[in-house]
Amino acid sequence: MKETIQANIGSVAYNLDLDAYEMLRNYLDDLRRRLPEQDTETLDDIERRFAELFGERLSSPMQVVTLEMVEEATARMGSPADFGERREETGAEKQAAYRPLRRSATDRSIAGICGGLAEFFDADPTLIRLATLLLFLCGGLSLWIYIILWIVIPEAPRSAFDATDKKH
Repeated sequence: MKETIQANIGSVAYNLDLDAYEMLRNYLDDLRRRLPEQDTETLDDIERRFAELFGERLSSPMQVVTLEMVEEATARMGSPADFGERREETGAEKQAAYRPLRRSATDRSIAGICGGLAEFFDADPTLIRLATLLLFLCGGLSLWIYIILWIVIPEAPRSAFDATDKKH
């Protein structure tokens, strides 16, 4: 069973599996870095085209956009490099790229600690869980440290994700 995320793409709500959402978000973020800052209209048009492409493939609004659908749509749209070179990030954009450490609200087994660490370090949560388990078994990490992290690290807010949101 795959986790799904609801995203608003071109003013249309879609359910995307997690892999498809990540790929589409990375694609749109790369495009955003290549387009001029004041050119939001082009990105809106691209999102609307993605919505059209997904709408052609889905027969019901309850169906999920898969990684294969996103790969096909991005292949039809072209590479982000076709839109030009990446521009230098300004101080505000660099600050927007700051990601606080939070317990995962969506990728959790016990408290979301390993899922949050995986999101923070952009790693596979399964590998983080295995490393944590090995540290528990080898005595390098105590249960108390895990509980303290559970208390100290705030939980990420649960909300619908927007593929156009610059904060994610």
